[in-house]
Amino acid sequence: MEFKHYSVLLTETIENLNIKPDGIYVDGTLGGAGHSSEICKRLSDKGRLIGIDQDADAIAAATKRLEPFGEKVTIVRDNYCNAVKVLRDLGIEKVDGFLLDLGVSSYQLDTAERGFSYKVDTPLDMRMDQRQTLTARDIVNTYSEMELFRIIRDYGEDKFAKNIAKHIVQARENKPIETTFELNELIKAAIPAKMRAKGGHPSKQTYQAIRIALNRELEVLQDSIDGMIDALNPGGRFCIITFHSLEDRIVKNAFKTAEDPCICPPNFPVCACGRKPKGKVIGRKPILPSQEELEANSRSQSAKLRVFEKI
Repeated sequence: MEFKHYSVLLTETIENLNIKPDGIYVDGTLGGAGHSSEICKRLSDKGRLIGIDQDADAIAAATKRLEPFGEKVTIVRDNYCNAVKVLRDLGIEKVDGFLLDLGVSSYQLDTAERGFSYKVDTPLDMRMDQRQTLTARDIVNTYSEMELFRIIRDYGEDKFAKNIAKHIVQARENKPIETTFELNELIKAAIPAKMRAKGGHPSKQTYQAIRIALNRELEVLQDSIDGMIDALNPGGRFCIITFHSLEDRIVKNAFKTAEDPCICPPNFPVCACGRKPKGKVIGRKPILPSQEELEANSRSQSAKLRVFEKI
């Protein structure tokens, strides 16, 4: 299957990166290289792009797509949480821009055997990095009822989390839950019929929750932002595209703290903690997709772009 991924907020992201022709840019979620190819088009022969992704299919697709840009491009298979180490290994201390396009790609959702989608009957998987041994099947069949409840409540924000966890644990006592459609039936049974009639697919929030837990998406994001800000040159930009409120909250708070890190009590006449701002947040509100983009790609509906500039 061809690696297809619609690059969300493409124009807005490229504009906000403020690309310098001789600069060094890092795409920490390379995917199909939609954003990266646009960055490369704006680089001179001295400019450089470092592309990072943990998905082998993404690496293969991006390598092919970025081939015309030759020596400008370096592609590394890793998780973006190791971006600063990746740069150090390449002999790079500072860069002029970072880009993260978070969440699951269209390709991952549309490739049935990857087990991300509740729309196709396939073995439960959901690994973004297939070198990882833990799968969604393991979470569903081995995590305690309390762990499942917490994951679905906190990462899926589903008000029926307790009942869904209970149904999963009861069902697996008879036989392991192997496939997406088996899981769908259990989720459906746990949600009252009149509630199922409202909103989208009943499995949507639970699948999001399991995927986030499995791939440690929120911990990785939380632990990575500060180090990446520190690796920016003065004037360098950090663009992050999120797809749900949990991610967006982490980004918003991290950028806000980097802009105003002072922890002194409000009544202190002068700052005594000595924490200095690292830069400024560009725009108080996130950048949202245009009406035109929403019509072209329904998956961009929940996308938000936040931008930070290093001092």
